[in-house]
Amino acid sequence: MTIERRHTPEALLDGFEPTFAFEHVDPLPESEFADRLRRIRREATVAGHDVILVHADGIGWYHVSNSYLRYICDWAREGVLVIPTDDDKPLTLFSFFSSSVLLPPAGEPVLVEDIWQVGTWGRESYNRPGKGSDKVVEAVSQFLARQGFAAAQIGLIGDASSAPYWTGLKAELNKCSFVPASAIVDRMQKRRSKREQALVRAAAQLADIGIQAAHHVIKPGVTDYEIYAAFTYAQMSRGGETGDGYQIGINRYGTHCGKPYGHVVRDGDLINLYISNTTYRGYNAQIARMIAVGTMTDKQEEVLEMCTEGVRRAAALVKPGTLISDVANASFGPYIEKGYLSSADSRTMPYNWQANEDGSPRLIPYKHVVDEDWERQGRKLMHVYPATLGPHNPNVGHSVSMPRFGNYNIASNNHDTLEEGMIFVLHSQWLQPEVAGCNVGDCYLVTDTGAENLSCHTPLEVHRVPA
Repeated sequence: MTIERRHTPEALLDGFEPTFAFEHVDPLPESEFADRLRRIRREATVAGHDVILVHADGIGWYHVSNSYLRYICDWAREGVLVIPTDDDKPLTLFSFFSSSVLLPPAGEPVLVEDIWQVGTWGRESYNRPGKGSDKVVEAVSQFLARQGFAAAQIGLIGDASSAPYWTGLKAELNKCSFVPASAIVDRMQKRRSKREQALVRAAAQLADIGIQAAHHVIKPGVTDYEIYAAFTYAQMSRGGETGDGYQIGINRYGTHCGKPYGHVVRDGDLINLYISNTTYRGYNAQIARMIAVGTMTDKQEEVLEMCTEGVRRAAALVKPGTLISDVANASFGPYIEKGYLSSADSRTMPYNWQANEDGSPRLIPYKHVVDEDWERQGRKLMHVYPATLGPHNPNVGHSVSMPRFGNYNIASNNHDTLEEGMIFVLHSQWLQPEVAGCNVGDCYLVTDTGAENLSCHTPLEVHRVPA
């Protein structure tokens, strides 16, 4: 594929300066992790556990399957952490059994005394017989037996990738009872400490800086590659951890989920920056913004304003003691007033990725959708995505802070109340295929007296670019 250029991609950011200074935040102190460990051990005592095992697996490209280890001991890699319930016994970590391991820094585990390197195994890559998961099971089971846990109650914290390890340990330690215990840590995710709040605030600042950089470079003739790269450079050069946690959607109708593919910005494009994850020291923020290039249709303008107003109304209710369902219902008020929805009930609300009403799969409409930038590469778009109109999800947001923890949703069926220290995104969405779409949102922290918009450095309203 060739793209005619009248500029050098690297020159697009010439003269860019964000409108505010990014505030670096130091890593969490050891005392914060010590407090978490104390709380975990207390819950383990109440549950009758003698020891807790925490697992995260390597899933390729230097990522892990969950954030449990990072939350408990600031270990950013795969491993099995052994936490004896008795506080006079040290933590022990078994790690380095994935081909995607990294060496410190960052990630020296906090409060861990011994680290055992299990190693990677396999005929093809290492010319050594055996499986890595079996070696981990063998090492951990032998260690637990030496420590007096051959007949114990063991709490298990992990995810779906942990199943082979737990199955192996159950076979090796057949006198032990194994009890799921992930809820111990999951419950600790609802409210964030002041230090954690500072880290999420920094992550939101990185997202805002990235959005400002994107605004700086967007003009007709620029590609989605270049917009994505500008955002990535601006936030990662200031301390962002990853550059793959967000989407950019561009077409005439306002798609709000996508990756760069060579689209060239032109008059009539609606651009969505769906910043679903900018990560700073393990904590993330989420923001969504819309950019309109040139002239929009009346329907598109209506949808853009409807969604923006939905976030405004929801945000106005954020304070301690407010029912979460009231926040969600308020966000869908403009949809109901304009006839787009009949109810804010998440059970009955249409959404983009729903199946048929009876639960059977919905057929994606087969149709040639013209996309000259894709077709220039020898391919065609032959289905209409998504299959039906509605918001992206039947809610207006969800909790954010660390990747791959279970979310609570800002939805009509969540009748919990907001509490100080809760952090979540409010993103209002609507997409009618081949007609109009919008996805805008801010990241909110519930304070002692009200709310703080963590993504306050870029406006919620549509950013306009002349064609």
